[in-house]
Amino acid sequence: MPKTPKSSPPKTARTKANRAKRRRLSLVIRQAVRKEKEERAERHAGIRQAPRAGKPRTRRASRR
Repeated sequence: MPKTPKSSPPKTARTKANRAKRRRLSLVIRQAVRKEKEERAERHAGIRQAPRAGKPRTRRASRR
């Protein structure tokens, strides 16, 4: 038998403030992660473009 839908409780000032706080916090975390990813990508790109010291880059033999 299907359940009947329940009405949600009334929105209080405290719940609204908590939701807003949580939303802001998650936004800040998302931005920090995005910035970190961008910096990491830049660092890796810089590493890859630099020529390797020592042996020249050659094709490896297949493992099969």
